[in-house]
Amino acid sequence: MFLKKSLLAVSIALTTLSGCNSNTPTEYSAARFATYNLSFDRATYEILADEMSMSHTDQSNLINMFKQSPERLTEDQKATAKRIIQIRNVAETIQRVRPNAFVLAEFNNDGEGKDMTAINGFHDNYLAYSQNDQRPISFTFKKNVATNTGRASGFDLDRDGKKTDIKNDAWGFGGYHGQYAFAIFSQFEIDEKNVRTFQNFKWKDMPGEENLKIIDCKLSKSGCPTGMKEGDNWYSDEAWQQMPLSSKNHVDVPLIIPTKAGNEVIHFLVSHPAPPIFNNVANHNYEHNRAELKFWDDYINAKSYFYDDNGKTGGLAAGSKFIIAGDMNADAMKGDGDRLTIDKLLKSPYVNINATVGGKKPTSKGGPECFDLGHCKAENSNTLYPEAITSVSGLRLDYVIPSSNLSINNSGVFFPSSREEGYHLVFDKELGASKGVTSDHRMVWMDLDLTK
Repeated sequence: MFLKKSLLAVSIALTTLSGCNSNTPTEYSAARFATYNLSFDRATYEILADEMSMSHTDQSNLINMFKQSPERLTEDQKATAKRIIQIRNVAETIQRVRPNAFVLAEFNNDGEGKDMTAINGFHDNYLAYSQNDQRPISFTFKKNVATNTGRASGFDLDRDGKKTDIKNDAWGFGGYHGQYAFAIFSQFEIDEKNVRTFQNFKWKDMPGEENLKIIDCKLSKSGCPTGMKEGDNWYSDEAWQQMPLSSKNHVDVPLIIPTKAGNEVIHFLVSHPAPPIFNNVANHNYEHNRAELKFWDDYINAKSYFYDDNGKTGGLAAGSKFIIAGDMNADAMKGDGDRLTIDKLLKSPYVNINATVGGKKPTSKGGPECFDLGHCKAENSNTLYPEAITSVSGLRLDYVIPSSNLSINNSGVFFPSSREEGYHLVFDKELGASKGVTSDHRMVWMDLDLTK
């Protein structure tokens, strides 16, 4: 369901003031959570940081020159101008949807999540300015998340005879440490003392998991590595002992939301599992994606085997309220992933099934039309729920999954059709329907009713 402009003009208004004194804390009767894989795919973190640090005036000057006198710009300047347009379009999307808390996938950082240049720049130089007549939006709390993408492993994980420590030899695929990371923006206070990260949780420590085995030498054009055959363990024993489960990270970020009944704590459970494609002869990405999805299914079930990066053990406390969010890279009906695992998560007794697969699941009008216009992959056009797809792959990959003890008012996928406002943010004749205009994914949002 696409947001109408009249609704946006009111904001989602999710707040009621407890008094006329401007210093009185805001009380929320509802809250909008969202996820958005925005595909800021840059060759280095520094490139993104520079783009985000560009002043609004300098952005406008560059874009105007690009549109009016492109011959006066270098090729590098033209490329920068196109990326600035993409960033502004992403900011406009966020200003239209107006979430209170959301995750931005593929927002590069310094690897450790310590440098705030890019994330602060995006907030101060893009979200803080009206994009195409939309109201600016601000977030008091911003959080970079450390990532395993591009993090050196010290092993020849792809078995090509070279130790590069990047891409397929990194703990998570990335050309440098920090590529494909994710960030969290929130208007609600983050309970930093109780944030849990699982960057270093070992894959081997998940019950039932074992070193991957070569299943078919024909899965790769190059066949099995020299001296290896079907049935052999793919990773060396030493590498498997150190292999983290998360291709990026799994994080539990408690958000404190003031309500009329008092403070409500909702755990924002965020991850971005590896895509189950580009597999080797051990089907490694498929298995990695499956295990990363299983993590959340076990975590909300309060399984005891977990340990976080600070040594705290156990899963989520029973009865906790939560939102699982992110690009899960899995569709329960189609695609290359383990469909049973994502289906199990969407239908878990601990989640609000009406909001995941029932009448309140996020939908759009642009999804079905995307196939008709040839912008989405035709091979997936026979999906049973075209209205619920979240990417130009024609798959439902991005999710906001609320716990069963949360009530839902509304939800949607920001995927406007050609007859709706905002269509320019998902398709442009010059920029296309993918990363050129904004992203190959669409923002997914969900409204929680905090009065119940």
